[in-house]
Amino acid sequence: MTTLLALDTATEACSVALLHDGKVLSHYEVIPRLHAQKLLPMIQTLLAEAGIALSALDAIAFGRGPGAFTGVRIAIGVVQGLAFALERPVLPVSNLAVLAQRAMREQGVQQVAAAIDARMDEVYWGCYQATAGEMRLLGEEAVLPPEQVALPAGATGDWFGAGTGWGYAERLPSRSVPRMPACCPTPRTCSAWRRSPGSAVRPLPRIWRSRSTCAIRWPRPRRVEHRRSISASKPESFA
Repeated sequence: MTTLLALDTATEACSVALLHDGKVLSHYEVIPRLHAQKLLPMIQTLLAEAGIALSALDAIAFGRGPGAFTGVRIAIGVVQGLAFALERPVLPVSNLAVLAQRAMREQGVQQVAAAIDARMDEVYWGCYQATAGEMRLLGEEAVLPPEQVALPAGATGDWFGAGTGWGYAERLPSRSVPRMPACCPTPRTCSAWRRSPGSAVRPLPRIWRSRSTCAIRWPRPRRVEHRRSISASKPESFA
């Protein structure tokens, strides 16, 4: 059975999870600017709780963003060091895809507009649709002003919003989300909301970041028209 270590430092939170013997152990702390000091001790604590050594890992996953530049670099540095030392493969995970996958798994939603606050008056944006039990990206992930976000061309049906980027909900074009999601209450939570035709907006339970899905692409920023794309190229394997 696969033993997988996963970590994320792309936001203010620092989190580590371990899949072992079909069970998941995790540690989650909101510790801005302390990721570098806390990450390795959190990994050691989690492995000790599971009673296994680093050598028992089959692979290592990490949140490859979009998110804070320094936070993403911290995760990459730690994962690269562990992967080279252990000769294990690395699985980069899109933080936007994680939001969408968690919404599907816990709420049963099939279409998600994931948004993360990128600061500097922009959001990281990605639209996902469920296919064979897995959320698939429609189009490409991008970073852009809230007024420029949009659902994929021809989008229909109910769409759900997830992520801290929905704090800009009042600035998002009404045409962007047919079923307007409400905003996340705090940067530490990723809430999903839904409105059906003729009904009032009602909140769904909180959605926290997880590492249950593995992105297949590595980010390589480039500008597309008036937006900065964060679509990705093939990930590097350290196997």
